[in-house]
Amino acid sequence: MTDSGQLRRMMDGFRERGQQVTRLEAFVDAAFAFSVTLLVISLDAIPASIPALVEAMKGIPAFAASFAQIALFWYAHASWSRRYGLDDGAGVVLSLLLVFLVLVYVYPLKIVFGALFYWISAGWLPTPARLSTVGDLRAMFVVYGLAYATLAACILALYSHAWRKRRVLELDADEAAITYGYVASWGLSVAVALLSIVVAMALPDRITPWLAGAPGMVYFLLAFSGFLAKACAQRARHRLAVDTA
Repeated sequence: MTDSGQLRRMMDGFRERGQQVTRLEAFVDAAFAFSVTLLVISLDAIPASIPALVEAMKGIPAFAASFAQIALFWYAHASWSRRYGLDDGAGVVLSLLLVFLVLVYVYPLKIVFGALFYWISAGWLPTPARLSTVGDLRAMFVVYGLAYATLAACILALYSHAWRKRRVLELDADEAAITYGYVASWGLSVAVALLSIVVAMALPDRITPWLAGAPGMVYFLLAFSGFLAKACAQRARHRLAVDTA
């Protein structure tokens, strides 16, 4: 193992333990890239007319939002790899599970964001799937919530693994505290997705247009993840200082 004191510091303050791109990381990157290709604006054919081109271009907002969501999980894994450089059994299994889930995740992701932009544009922007009943709406949010929760749980498990390995990795106090903050932050992501599922299941059979978006609005709670991460990191920093005193 490389001496931790000789590792260069990244901009986020972590020492770069994953300096070399492993075959696993390359595979994960390729899988995420492939998932993005499944989000192409049109799955049919190249538009044969200007009106068809304009109609296809209307899918850009949903495509951009879906792309950003996939990029978020890719960046979370890439950052984890660079910070800790873990290539053990648990890291491999969790990374492969993440790959499997993100490929499953593409379809509910595209449907949810397509439905969102269809809703806020009053039908001007297209949607890949029509929601005819409240049951369809419930199913969409439940499937999306399960996909988001399981993906977030993978990242949570990766950071929890790094936290348990903090002594082996020789994390300093700041690195360990920030790691604990990430554990808390991704734990909140899982909880929010599960809460959205509960809200979706609780939707009555007769709903107003604004109530229909309630399960999606639950995800605005993720805005507090940064505050939670900082608070938990500070708590961990104090705990670690007491343990080493």
